Amino acid sequence: MIKKIDITTRRNAEDVLNIQIPAYQVEAEIIGYDDIPPLKDTVEKLQQCGETFYGYYLNEELCGAISLKVEEGEVDIHRLIVHPNHFRKGIAQILLNYLESHLKRKTMKVATGSKNIPAIRFYKKNGFEIVKEVIVNEQLSLTYFEKK
Repeated sequence: MIKKIDITTRRNAEDVLNIQIPAYQVEAEIIGYDDIPPLKDTVEKLQQCGETFYGYYLNEELCGAISLKVEEGEVDIHRLIVHPNHFRKGIAQILLNYLESHLKRKTMKVATGSKNIPAIRFYKKNGFEIVKEVIVNEQLSLTYFEKK
């Protein structure tokens, strides 16, 4: 079941952080870079991030989440995270489908590490197109996608 998460509530922010950290640790291993900002998030940072969160729950357990900001009619996806214990269950797809069906916007945007091949395949499979790649430093580059 998918439901909106009030991220300003401490317990909810803790639940999200408890799936975010392990999910991004996997991404850090995939891209070979462990200094990615989501690994440094705290409960307080999540509570103040200004993003709208939706969670996928299985038997009352938060298994995955998607967060976004809507700016000028565009949906900017900030996080699409699934706890590693729930990988390969279609949760990321369910969350993205939910977002697309409930937020009718002209453009959706998202970014991921350029070496995160599973994420890049996922977004391409879902109709997102690469719009640019930005080199952050010697170890990290980000690929930006849009879907209109």
